[in-house]
Amino acid sequence: MRQAAARAKAGETWATGTDYVLTTRTGRQVEPRNVYRSFTRIAESAGLRVIRLLDARHGTATLLTAAGVAPRVVMEIRGHSQISIAMDVCTHVVQDTQREAMSHMDRLLRKRRPDRGDRPR
Repeated sequence: MRQAAARAKAGETWATGTDYVLTTRTGRQVEPRNVYRSFTRIAESAGLRVIRLLDARHGTATLLTAAGVAPRVVMEIRGHSQISIAMDVCTHVVQDTQREAMSHMDRLLRKRRPDRGDRPR
């Protein structure tokens, strides 16, 4: 809807023959440098540390995975063609998730110590 409004406002200056989802005010491709500049400005105004956009993408996958979002959904959000890329390459397991997994293993593998009266002779 916003793009249709921008297209109407731009009139004949709108770039034809393109199908970009994110565009400039005249329908042209957004330059990566400008995207990063906007990202930096938004992060700083929110009081956040500025990071690389790639790190933000990785962080998104990590947080979605830690929140229990299905791998296929993470894949679709990130625009990957295969789940393996989204899950194997781009996700980092957070320490809390690792601790929880180890806790489960501990419970599964823990052996009960026999009482003194129950010891085999």
